Amino acid sequence: MRTIFRSSPRPGAGGHSRAVLFTLAQCVPFAIALLVVGIELSPAHFLYTGPLLIATPALAAVTMGPKGTISAAALALAVSITTATYNQAWGSQQVYSNLLALLVVSVASITTSSAARTRSRNELNQVRRIAVAAQEVILRPVPARLGPVRAASMYLAAESGAQIGGDLYEAVETRYGVRLIVGDVRGKGLPAVRAAAAVLGAFREAAHYEDELAEVINHCAAALKREYPVSGAVDQEALLEGFVTAVVAQVPDGPVVEVVNRGHHPPLVLRQGKVQTLMPAFPLPPIGLEDFITGPAGKAESYPFAPGDRLLLYTDGVVEARNRDDDFFALPEAMEALAHTPQEFLEQLHQGLIRHTQGFLADDVAMLLVERLDE
Repeated sequence: MRTIFRSSPRPGAGGHSRAVLFTLAQCVPFAIALLVVGIELSPAHFLYTGPLLIATPALAAVTMGPKGTISAAALALAVSITTATYNQAWGSQQVYSNLLALLVVSVASITTSSAARTRSRNELNQVRRIAVAAQEVILRPVPARLGPVRAASMYLAAESGAQIGGDLYEAVETRYGVRLIVGDVRGKGLPAVRAAAAVLGAFREAAHYEDELAEVINHCAAALKREYPVSGAVDQEALLEGFVTAVVAQVPDGPVVEVVNRGHHPPLVLRQGKVQTLMPAFPLPPIGLEDFITGPAGKAESYPFAPGDRLLLYTDGVVEARNRDDDFFALPEAMEALAHTPQEFLEQLHQGLIRHTQGFLADDVAMLLVERLDE
């Protein structure tokens, strides 16, 4: 999450433009082949088009993988044979020279494309393994049972790129009840992981000693503030604009849940098959932007949370996941259609996300679910 309760804009106009340009670049080799066909089958067939066809597989290797390069090479070969037959050019040295050159360039292009694809895949897999290892250092699965609730957690790394994300979650049982946190650090990479580690460390400590839930998140803010001045801990952009959206919740013995929301997506409660959004009465800025708090620092807000109710805390990678039609993932509707245990519930939400995005998650996903048990 990058802003407070925003209605997310289309994900990066620049990224969309780059995708369009990349698609157009992939069409260039095939457009060249069609151009050659048009020239060779027209009165202008006296023009020498051999170099254009020879360049087709080389151009395809730049923007497409081995399969695309093979397709472009096969098309170029088919066009060369067709036009030589149509123009009755067989037997000329020029035709055989073009075919030989096309064969050599095609083999070289396919080999280069395959090697580049393999190298890129290996590098990406290595970075992903490092990212997963770094993420597991600070995130851990929550216990299946915590006091009066059953719990489950899930973290899903984005499939686009391999940067380490800043999503965080934790659930601990304290003398005040079960306390939870889910947050999202602005940015990616190691600076985001360091910020997430600072917030989680402060939460794990303060959750056991602070009476007020608001004070717990204040400790998280103080820890984040201490992290920034450390030389090299964060980059310059994070120093200027770094913040963490977070929501902390407390499930005491009574049939309520207390929530403090610092610029994060509001939690959802599933009660008797219907979802209720726990919107804050007085929205607060994210952690790290305390200068924008104009009124009281904020106290925990209470909401009904009876036995059988389920509370879901999540990051923006869930609700901002889009399909090919640019539609957001309908989280409340998906929750209302699910049942089963908390862990199975999250697994089914995961499958719903994968189906919605056709297997492509644009952002990291963190989810934390608790279900109040009968007394």
